[in-house]
Parts: sequence; structure tokens; C-alpha cells
Amino acid sequence: MTSTAGGAGQLLAISDLHIGYPENRALVESMAPETDEDWLLVAGDVSENVADIHWTLKTLASRFRKVVWTPGNHELWTHPKDTVALRGVARYEHLVEMCRELDVITPEDPYPVWEGPGGPVAIAPLFLLYDYSFLPAGCVTKEEGLEYAHGTGVVCNDEYLLHPDPYPTREDWCRARVAETERRLAALPEDLPTVLVNHYPLDRHPTDVLWYPEFAMWCGTRLTADWHRRFRVAAMVYGHLHIPRTTWHEGVRFEEVSVGYPREWRKRPQPPGRLRRILPWKDESA
Repeated sequence: MTSTAGGAGQLLAISDLHIGYPENRALVESMAPETDEDWLLVAGDVSENVADIHWTLKTLASRFRKVVWTPGNHELWTHPKDTVALRGVARYEHLVEMCRELDVITPEDPYPVWEGPGGPVAIAPLFLLYDYSFLPAGCVTKEEGLEYAHGTGVVCNDEYLLHPDPYPTREDWCRARVAETERRLAALPEDLPTVLVNHYPLDRHPTDVLWYPEFAMWCGTRLTADWHRRFRVAAMVYGHLHIPRTTWHEGVRFEEVSVGYPREWRKRPQPPGRLRRILPWKDESA
């Protein structure tokens, strides 16, 4: 764990930039900190194209005091249009090395400590995946859940593009990531609060508002359902659902910070690409 003072700045967050869309790329081009001390948390789904991920993180790292990144499912896709054909763990490790060259913090690095307003808190970027434990109602196994999803036509592209190599399955990879991450979080000082940053919510409750409930299968794992209580969480930052909002669960703040696709953000009254302030926290819902 390293300590880097945040000064008088802000801890900001964004996710699901999906810069393959020109409108979203333009949003990134216009993103800027409000002070020289601002940090930015990027909670996954920058792009499925490695060159686009590099451009985005390099652009943001040149503007913000510190950038912290964790992968979404799109970063892990082996897409036929991407020149980088790596799969699974090898692809993730390639992205981690790229981030280190850009001085961007990843889930494999020591957790930095935000010492600005609202701190000190450990900033923990997490890479956990999912294990199909958020099953549709009436389903008790992954196989039943997938059969139901295929019947509705709501199937995540991960089934075709996100490979777990060398793990046998995505859920095996998820369980390994959860075990190692849990060990690292448990080793943090007991008096140090945390901000946990993951592409998926740590608990199932944020998926209750999905238009297609069966999509929850690709949205996390029940193995982390108590982490917001166990690890002194000041805020749980996530994306993936493309439903930006602040909710509270068992006294803990959950922040969904997605941009989403242009067809989604055009319908919202808020300006697109708005960076969400995590610390110091101020209730901006009124």
C-alpha cells in the first residue's frame, strides 16, 4: 500500500466510456479536473480495443493527479476487430503492463491512500468478474439460468468474446480473483476506511432495476455480498449497469458512475460524461 496525498482536490469517478462511439470519445477529449489535485477512478469498459484503452488512459493520466483503473468485461473481450488477440489472463496482464507504463494504478498494484478531503481512505481497485450466482427467479443452476436467458434473447456477449484462459470457466477465474482480493483487503489496517472500485456491484441489489432481470447473471457474485460491511467501505464505486445513480445499502453508499451508450445518455437530463464526486461527498440528488 502506498500513500499519495490528495491535497485539496476531489476524488472523482467515471465508467463505461465506450469510446468506440465518436460521441463518447468526444466526451473523453473534453474531460478535465477542476483542480490540479483531483484523482480519477475509471471503473471499466473504456473499450474492447486495446489501442483505444491506451489512448483514453494516457489522455486522462496527463490531466489528473492520479488515475485508478479496473477492467470491465469489454476490456477483456478478444474482439475480432482488435489487433491484440490475447485471451483471458494474458490479455488482462497485457493491460496491466500498459497501465503501469502510463503510471495508472491497477488492481495488481499497492492500494493508494487518498489523503485529501474526506480521507484518509484506501482506494482499492478490484477485478472480480462474476460467477453466475445472480440467477433469474426460479433457476437454481447456471445451466438453467443460461437456458432461460437464451429463451428471452438476453445474453451477454461475454459468452462469445470473454475467454477465461487458462481457467476452465469464467466462474473459476472469478473465484480465484475473489480469494486473492479478499486476502489483500483483509490485510489493510483495521482503522482505515476504503473506497472499493469494481466494474460490477458487490451486492445484487443494484440489479433490481434492470429492464431485463436475467442480465444480472453477468453482474457480479454473491461471494462479495458482505464486503461493504466487512471492509469499512466509505463508498462502493461501480458501473456496468448503465444506470448512473447513488443508492444506500445497509448504511453504505453505492455509486453507479456509468456514461453508457449515446442512445442511453441522450435521454438523461444531466450533461453526459459528468464526473461523479466520491470524496468529499456531498448529496447532489436534491
